[in-house]
Amino acid sequence: MTRTRLSIKSLCLIPLAAVGISGAALAQMAPSKMPSASMPQAGMAMGADSSHDMKASMMNGMEAMRQVKASGDVDKDFATMMKMHHQQALTMAEMEIKHGKSPAMKAMAKDIIAAQKKEIAKFDQWLSTQK
Repeated sequence: MTRTRLSIKSLCLIPLAAVGISGAALAQMAPSKMPSASMPQAGMAMGADSSHDMKASMMNGMEAMRQVKASGDVDKDFATMMKMHHQQALTMAEMEIKHGKSPAMKAMAKDIIAAQKKEIAKFDQWLSTQK
């Protein structure tokens, strides 16, 4: 394996270990495959347990990230994968706000949403300048 491929593989493992992902490169996928906090995830029944929904969302995000083809540009791949990782954090935080019971966790989810949206905007800005 080339050094670039090893680096890209390592980049993929970091977000996957933390949470599932959805976002940037998902635009390349069919809209029906894009996870959203406002819609049930593929294979999930309406009204299913919220913890199950969150896990299913993470699994869908990991699968979406797995399907992204590396560009060969480590910077671009990092930005793309991290944007996806942050988008999944938004999805999970939205689920916490909607279904969680702890005021402390709901407050943390709101903070995560604000922070992740700012970082996603930075990734979007940088990615828009790339070919």
